[in-house]
Amino acid sequence: MTHEPDIVSRINALFGQLRDAEQKIARVILEDIEFASHASISELALRAEVSEATITRFARAVDCKNVRDLKLRLAQSLAVGQRFYTETPAEPAGLHAVYEAVKSALDHNARLVTDEVVEPAVDALAEARQILIFGVGGGSTVLAQECQYRLFRLGFTASAYSDPMLMRMAAAAVDTTDVVIVLSAGGYSPDVQEAAEIAQEYGAEVVAVTTEGSPLAAAADYLVPIEPIETDYIFKPSASRYVMMAAIDVLVMELAVRHKRKSRETLRRIKHTLDNHKQGDDRLPLGD
Repeated sequence: MTHEPDIVSRINALFGQLRDAEQKIARVILEDIEFASHASISELALRAEVSEATITRFARAVDCKNVRDLKLRLAQSLAVGQRFYTETPAEPAGLHAVYEAVKSALDHNARLVTDEVVEPAVDALAEARQILIFGVGGGSTVLAQECQYRLFRLGFTASAYSDPMLMRMAAAAVDTTDVVIVLSAGGYSPDVQEAAEIAQEYGAEVVAVTTEGSPLAAAADYLVPIEPIETDYIFKPSASRYVMMAAIDVLVMELAVRHKRKSRETLRRIKHTLDNHKQGDDRLPLGD
């Protein structure tokens, strides 16, 4: 997998070094990337009020091989999403808008996590010798750790991995009594998917908390589906992590109920130890 240079950032960075005519082209491109990615040389030259030869010189000035390469890179940048290039539409103002977005996402996803999808996954997890949790990125890394913390409090042997190489190593060390939980809000996570497939090769079963219809979902033995709800307002944090956390909580709670005696005793020990340490109220959250 190779990294494609960000042509938009390149144009912005080089803008001050461009000739006047080339700066006209840069302005036209940055104001309407969609037009620039599809326009012919003559159309682009006409809108920028420059010659066609200047378009060719501009392409080379921003480190593209030719105009075709420039248009290809613009199209690739545009694939990120128009909402990152245009003025973001207004969202409901006020602090409570964040809470409302989280509530809306949770309400939408509550109907997806049914007994029919949860019970088979819990059956597999309940009999596991150990549970490995794989997740990468800003959201799934944290939630993989959270999942580990939830599980060990119930007496289950669990380990979270977010480093791609360590995930592969851990996946290669499993056996048929192990279960892997894979996390991804969107379901397009090549490192996680490949680690899951390695674990399956050695006999482990895979439970995915991800989007239905995604590549990661297709690679799993059991799917607990989630549906991230994203808007065009790019400045609001994604509510998808709350959705994933809720799905994890459902799995963990069902596991705890399945092994009430073991879970209760482990939780009691942890609570006893923490209360002695903190000298706090009995109703403080377990683990803080």
